[in-house]
Amino acid sequence: MGKVLDVTDKVVLITGGSRGIGAEMAREFAAAGADLVLASRNRESCEIIANEIRELGRRVLTVSCDVSKLADIQNLFKVTMEEFGRLDALVNNAGANVTKYAVEVTEEDWDFIYDVNIRGLFFCCQEAAKIMIQQNSGKIINISSVGGAKPYKRIAPYTASKAAVIHLTKSLAAEWARYNIRVNSIAPGLIGTEINAKERENEEWIKGAVKAIPLRRLGEPKDISQIALFLLTDAADYITGQTFYIDGGTLAE
Repeated sequence: MGKVLDVTDKVVLITGGSRGIGAEMAREFAAAGADLVLASRNRESCEIIANEIRELGRRVLTVSCDVSKLADIQNLFKVTMEEFGRLDALVNNAGANVTKYAVEVTEEDWDFIYDVNIRGLFFCCQEAAKIMIQQNSGKIINISSVGGAKPYKRIAPYTASKAAVIHLTKSLAAEWARYNIRVNSIAPGLIGTEINAKERENEEWIKGAVKAIPLRRLGEPKDISQIALFLLTDAADYITGQTFYIDGGTLAE
């Protein structure tokens, strides 16, 4: 019997692949046999992760891409096909947020969040689907947030965009199922990454944060990368249109 969590020789594209959850997914997928395309506005940071992956004996391509720009997205998928000739999976991990009270949010804030979190995500899905329809196979994972189901103060546009990701995932899953394209979403709770490293140095902040989590700890990037890996394997071939809340039980209370 082969390994259950095996994605040997599959080509996986990850947006926002330079740090945090995206970087951990890249490591997880490569260890399970995948070849990677890592996209980020900061290609140099992607190269740091790429060097780790190359040491595992896997192929990896890094691409500078701002997913708020359609031309960048189109170029990303073009160079992916030039390098690998196919695309087995897309993980839409790139995300943006602005923390402000709702009455302080500007038009620029709103556009910034939506251009990355939903507009860019949609057009990445679209470009991936153009390839996957021709292949009659493919998997797409959209990274949402527990905030897409639970309201939080001071991040209203962000939570609204993540709710949109959940609904878009269902729509695309229904539309593209006939082409054997599976589209699912992962909605993380509070995960310890570089983004909140400063806050995590504050013991009182940690205590307050974990108080709202039944498992009484912050999530780790690996908690997300492992469910993502499962969704890319053959074991998840009958799953589409679903959102997986990886939140330590936050939504259970």
